[in-house]
Amino acid sequence: MHPAGYPTVVAQENMDKKIEDATNGELTFRMFSGGVLGSEKEVVEQVQVGAVQMTRVSLGTLGPVVPDVNAFNMPFVFRDHEHMRKVIDGEIGQEILDKITNSEFNMVGLAWMDGGVRNLYTKEPVRNLEDLKGMKIRVMGNPLFIDTLNAMGAQGVAMNTGEIFSALQTGVVDGAENNPPTMLEHNHFRAAKNYSLTGHLILPEPIVISKATWNKLTPEQQEIVKKYAKEAQMEERRLWDEKTASSEAKLKEEGVTFIEVDKKPFYDATAPVREKYGAPYAELIKRIEAVQ
Repeated sequence: MHPAGYPTVVAQENMDKKIEDATNGELTFRMFSGGVLGSEKEVVEQVQVGAVQMTRVSLGTLGPVVPDVNAFNMPFVFRDHEHMRKVIDGEIGQEILDKITNSEFNMVGLAWMDGGVRNLYTKEPVRNLEDLKGMKIRVMGNPLFIDTLNAMGAQGVAMNTGEIFSALQTGVVDGAENNPPTMLEHNHFRAAKNYSLTGHLILPEPIVISKATWNKLTPEQQEIVKKYAKEAQMEERRLWDEKTASSEAKLKEEGVTFIEVDKKPFYDATAPVREKYGAPYAELIKRIEAVQ
């Protein structure tokens, strides 16, 4: 979905080159960035049948099919960015990739990309829950995310990424929520000038390969793909941090106000969401919270 030059895209392009070199050109890649193959849901469906071989997928899309990833989708399940990275680098991260692989999803989980910290951006400033009350906020189309915004007093509205800009301009929504690079790349800052640092979601995103494709690879090729996917996980993180810092600076130049908020009321307001959706993953969530 992301445009050329985006950290996840660059890391995957570099991974592709390394795999091509390591397999002496037996495995080659053609990269399609910027959503040219359709919406994320459509791309995932193409990967499931092997029409597209590999992609980065957001957990919102995976949640309905691989329920355990919903533990990562819980609002405020990660204390901060560093906590999320420790979790995906450790045994829990690998377990979830294995669950993707062993599910009915027809995909193999290879590695994790850092999708950054999601905050609110709105036309009118949001400094507290009271400010957010009744605002229509675009979220990804997962009931969990809609309920998260509703619990904060807003009205969660699901729509595709490509529709957000005009929805902001025409007042169909009052805001959206995402990380600074996405807000910048999609020009949403032209319609929403307030960025409230709620940090309600910190979402890692797996790189997956079609099982049909994976099963055609030799064991040696599979090891090469795994190795360079893990390298991409670390490279993308460095690129992500650079991109976030430069995006924040650019957004500020463009007149976006970054607003610090007290997160505790937002955390407390979303407790019913964690109770409702987190029950099946209570043990996993405890283990995530225990990671120091």
